[in-house]
Amino acid sequence: SVPFLVRLFPSILTKFVYLNFLSFPFFVDFRRPELLVNNTISLHLTTEPGVTVGIWHTVPGSRGAEAQGKDQRWYEEALADAHPVIIYLHGNGGTR
Repeated sequence: SVPFLVRLFPSILTKFVYLNFLSFPFFVDFRRPELLVNNTISLHLTTEPGVTVGIWHTVPGSRGAEAQGKDQRWYEEALADAHPVIIYLHGNGGTR
C-alpha cells in the first residue's frame, strides 16, 4: 500500500525523505537560541519587500566574554565591524 500512496501523493515521499516537519531537539524554543548556544541571538533580516529571513547571530568564542549580557543592538553593531562573517546555510529543514 505504501507505493500506491506515494504514487497518489508524491509530497508524502518528500516529507519522509527530508523529515522537515520534525524539530530536533524536541520541545525546544528555537526563537530563544541563547538557551541552546552561548553568545547567540535571533534576528530577522528583510531581504526584499515581503521577504523576511530569520537568522541566528553567534559571535566567536574569542568575543564571548565581551558579548555577555549585551542586547540586540550590540550584536547588530558586531555584524558591521571589520571582522569576517561566515554564513552557514543549514539546508531545507523548517528550523534554524
